[in-house]
Amino acid sequence: MSDFSSSISTKLVHVGRNTGVSQGFVNIPPFNGSTVLHHSSADMKERTRRQMNGEEVLTYGTEGGPTHDAFYQLMNELEGGVGTWAYSTGLAGCVIPFFAFVKAGDHVLVTDSVYGPTRQFCETILRGLGIEVEFYIPTIGEGIEELIRSNTRLIYMESPGSHSFEMQDVPAIVRVAQKHNVWTMIDNTWASPMYFQPLKVGVDVVIHAVTKYIGGHSDLLMSTATCNAKAWLLVKAVSTTMGQLVPADTIYLAHRGIRTMKVRMEAQFKSAQRIIHWLEQQPEVEKILWPAHEKDPGYPIWKRDFTGASALFAVKLKDSIPDAALDSFLDNLKLFGLGYSWGGYESLLIRSYGKRSKDDSTAFEKMLRLSIGLEDSEDLIKDLQRGFEALRKETP
Repeated sequence: MSDFSSSISTKLVHVGRNTGVSQGFVNIPPFNGSTVLHHSSADMKERTRRQMNGEEVLTYGTEGGPTHDAFYQLMNELEGGVGTWAYSTGLAGCVIPFFAFVKAGDHVLVTDSVYGPTRQFCETILRGLGIEVEFYIPTIGEGIEELIRSNTRLIYMESPGSHSFEMQDVPAIVRVAQKHNVWTMIDNTWASPMYFQPLKVGVDVVIHAVTKYIGGHSDLLMSTATCNAKAWLLVKAVSTTMGQLVPADTIYLAHRGIRTMKVRMEAQFKSAQRIIHWLEQQPEVEKILWPAHEKDPGYPIWKRDFTGASALFAVKLKDSIPDAALDSFLDNLKLFGLGYSWGGYESLLIRSYGKRSKDDSTAFEKMLRLSIGLEDSEDLIKDLQRGFEALRKETP
């Protein structure tokens, strides 16, 4: 841990800065390279020996460099981890760490609300390798103990789900996992390191799609896995063995973006609150899915475990609304972009989608997912009003 203030605002600005390496520049610029020169034969042997013993010693470009180290230092500080590794897409960070913990014949438990591409990986790649995958109800809590088998090796969480927004009782699940010596991983992208630090409640690996709030500007693809001491060397080994390395230019963008994450997310949160209040007044809206909303079923867990909320939520519209009317709603939006992402500075809106094993997948029908950006909230409300007016023209 650093000597900086415990305030996240100060950490976001100062941790990971090394003016000695950057020659005085505030942010360490991109250090791209392959070959690392050693001072002597003895130096080469010594560095290699130390690296083989798990020490953070640079011998080749596939291990990153000063730009990576600076960003990793900040992520470790924010999450309370001992090691971080970066991956070239959000999905890569979700799936590659699996291989640090499971092998053929093992059993893994995965939340039924998991990110769609991660689910696809579990249903195809993992099962194809002879690994048993079982999806569990997100709200199962300590009841997950009934699903633990003698060959269960890993529990994978995502709280809340990025389309259905169920909150998981992460501390309860972790207690069960630790009792049975089962590894735990969680996709923490929705909360970001600002609002929930899973490692502090015992999770082994926490994953972030840096593409979203950390990068914040919709101009990079990247993810991270930050680990506790028990998991770190295993995750690092499988990541380097599988050739995973994010270019320093992308790491630089992520490091630059995270510096302003707090002010961005706080502003987006305030806009989301105002927009949600307006949406509740619309007759077509059946319910709001957002853990920070007092009417949401997950609100008690969110209130207990989280210190804030991001501006990603869903709106369930009445089933009687025709599909053509929903299409008209989307097509008449001017400020909300139609795109498969979230967490950037711009607002996005899509029709929710998902696949479920444990409940009715039709729950996603007539549901919209909104990511609130940094536009003026009144302008966004006017844009939604424009969409509803078009929808009403198409609704009998």
